[in-house]
Amino acid sequence: MMNKRTEVAIIATPTIGNLVPAVEFATHLINHHSNRISVTILDISMPQWPLVHDYIQSHTSTQHIRFIKLSPPNSDQPIDRHKSVIEFISLHIKNHKHIIKETLKNIPLVGLFIDMFCTSMIDVANELNIPCYMFFQSPAAYLSFVLHLTALVAKPGSVTELKVPGFTNLVPPNAFPSYCIDKDELGYSCFIHHTLRYKETKGIVVNTFQELEPYVLESLSSSYNIPPVYPVGPIIDHAGPAKWHGNRSAHEKIIQWLDQQPESSVVFLCFGSMGSLNRVQVREIATGLEKSGYRFLWTIREPPKGKLALPNDYHDFDDDLFPNGFIDRTVGRGLVCGWVSQVSVLAHNAIGGFVSHCGWNSILESIWYGVPIATWPLYAEQHLNAFEMVKELGLSMEIKRLDDKKSDLVLAHDVEKGVRELMDGELRKKVKEMSEKCKKTLVKNGTSYQALDDLVNGILPHV
Repeated sequence: MMNKRTEVAIIATPTIGNLVPAVEFATHLINHHSNRISVTILDISMPQWPLVHDYIQSHTSTQHIRFIKLSPPNSDQPIDRHKSVIEFISLHIKNHKHIIKETLKNIPLVGLFIDMFCTSMIDVANELNIPCYMFFQSPAAYLSFVLHLTALVAKPGSVTELKVPGFTNLVPPNAFPSYCIDKDELGYSCFIHHTLRYKETKGIVVNTFQELEPYVLESLSSSYNIPPVYPVGPIIDHAGPAKWHGNRSAHEKIIQWLDQQPESSVVFLCFGSMGSLNRVQVREIATGLEKSGYRFLWTIREPPKGKLALPNDYHDFDDDLFPNGFIDRTVGRGLVCGWVSQVSVLAHNAIGGFVSHCGWNSILESIWYGVPIATWPLYAEQHLNAFEMVKELGLSMEIKRLDDKKSDLVLAHDVEKGVRELMDGELRKKVKEMSEKCKKTLVKNGTSYQALDDLVNGILPHV
């Protein structure tokens, strides 16, 4: 049945944050044009991240989506030879060019979708005469920012603030993505190289929606010489890892605990699949949570033990991780755990606030379910996402303040204050209003529905 449909292919960076929205985008394409399209997703393996493998294994039988597992290239190099993880991943993907070309040359494709770190595959698309599109998993504001970087002469870290098209406020250095602070160490040139190639694609599909970022989207079309932009979001995996993660039994216990809590009474703290905090910060959070008096669900993970490693769950919560007696004093109103299916928790009516690292997938999930965010960015573009949510859109408040230049440590006093402000309900009404808007974008005549329609009709004008 697959070969009776018009086919497109998707290549995504092999991280959970990039791969999950790419697979969900494939589902959107198929659901939107149920009789027209099939999707092939090329699986670039990363043995260092078994979680990615588990996710793909759970999706191999998806109707009208097939996964092709690619053979590993012979030319990969150890991570220690590279200055940044992104530099390593980009080269790892690039080393698959020949394999991908051989895989795709006998498949009659009408389009190839790549993501922000797969721009080397534009060459493959050109050689095979396949129209190539960018699938951008981050917000339109971040797209505007990185496009602006390509026009700068001075180092971003050498200026006090930037006037960026698409932002109403000047963007301060503390909101810059982490790779802007030290070009040599964090792969700045690699990001610039990828961004310059975005203009070579036929279109840029962005995981956002018109009602959320209207000013930025208008600015993109007028400020930069780029291909058409298609805001088709929010693209969200509503089933989440509760469907495929190996520790599902622990998640079921967490949901049972939430079932016993009053509506909108629990603050949820989670820092993403790649986020972790040191022991000093953990103790400050614990003290602040206890003093706040609010119910809480806190997922906590220990820092990774290697450059490509992911954070792990703590084997046990030993005495020196938390203040003495913390677990006993908060029993009943607080729950500390390891891994959790974030989207499933955000969907629960007991959750009243979300302390988040501000990954874009997390932000879209919180908006969809109407849960206000207290921002706590850690790395990559999360500081810019936090700046947009707080200063540009007014849909979040800060716990980790961007203007605090003294220390990265957030003290217990600020945690307590932030949790109380988050849970007092004032922000929740505004987020609920945006939640209703975002759900309407995906139905017929909605703005994202129409953008997806325009994209597919552009790819398949003859169908």
